Amino acid sequence: MSNPRSRKIADRIQVIVAEMLERRIKDPRLGFVTITEVRVTGDNQQATIYYTVLGADADQESTATALESAKGLLRSEVGKQLGMRHVPTLTFAWDGVPETARHLDEVLAKAREADAEVAAVREGKAHAGEADPYKKPREDEDLEDLDDEDDLDDEGAGA
Repeated sequence: MSNPRSRKIADRIQVIVAEMLERRIKDPRLGFVTITEVRVTGDNQQATIYYTVLGADADQESTATALESAKGLLRSEVGKQLGMRHVPTLTFAWDGVPETARHLDEVLAKAREADAEVAAVREGKAHAGEADPYKKPREDEDLEDLDDEDDLDDEGAGA
């Protein structure tokens, strides 16, 4: 949907469908629905409407049934408000992104707890071996001491 016109149509469809679900459609099976995204094909013939439902699995199933039954009314209203010759076919798809995000938050919370436990165990402990295990170059003083010793050895050998 790289076409800016298709993006505008998708945004407008999202607003129209959300307003219709809020104001005009009075189906008792319809739960607390949020229209998260609308994607339109490049030829503007198909529109996929992604939605989420707040509640249990039964609410999601009843909402899906209610949306399918209201599809014709929603499509005719989209056609009236958009003024298009060919109105896109509406397809409703449940959006699993919020559920996935909630699962990821739970996994990250468990990881933070595990990190905190490891940090508590590590508290007050020291590394095995030296604090700085890397070899360092000799300092100049050490080299001067070695040079003095070499000079003594040279004098003793010559006598």
